[in-house]
Amino acid sequence: MNNEQLKIPQATAKRLPLYYRFLKNLHASGKQRVSSAELSDAVKVDSATIRRDFSYFGALGKKGYGYNVNYLLSFFRKTLDQDEITEVALVGVGNLGTAFLNYNFTKNNNTKIVMAFDVDKAKVGAKVGGVPVYHLDELEERLHDEISVAILTVPAHVAQAITDRLVKKGIKGILNFTPARLNVPDNIRVHHIDLAIELQSLVYFLKNYPSK
Repeated sequence: MNNEQLKIPQATAKRLPLYYRFLKNLHASGKQRVSSAELSDAVKVDSATIRRDFSYFGALGKKGYGYNVNYLLSFFRKTLDQDEITEVALVGVGNLGTAFLNYNFTKNNNTKIVMAFDVDKAKVGAKVGGVPVYHLDELEERLHDEISVAILTVPAHVAQAITDRLVKKGIKGILNFTPARLNVPDNIRVHHIDLAIELQSLVYFLKNYPSK
């Protein structure tokens, strides 16, 4: 996102890809207009929040008319830089890493894993999902300036050391799937995704906040 988009609340920014995905589906089905209520039902975000999110970008729709799907799709494509491909590196080609490589964000035409790193001799030199796997020792040599994002799917005890190397090579964003809480400079963005904690949290809410 450019500097203008950085002024919007982070919670809004996180919902933009969700809106974009639904709008792509609407466009593919031939739908021309959509109301905030329809959006709300599809993405499970209340309509007041959707209207507030959209208001940060000016008048995107008219009351009683709804939103023009083609216009919204074009607007959010530009907002999310969908016309520019973000190249991503993945470190750790275990079960989770392999799944990422095979999936490779096929529904997001602006994000692509272009290289992976591991220490397993059986994996190094091969391709997984069409993505070349290099030895971790080659990280500094292989990473280039066009890669600003890395996905970390390595054992927790090596996560910080690898993160330090990624930061030194100019990586600006890390999607961390390890339990380790990484220490990085203030200008580096880290999103922690701990699947075990998310599952534990889900079970807790199911037990303590049952649906009515």
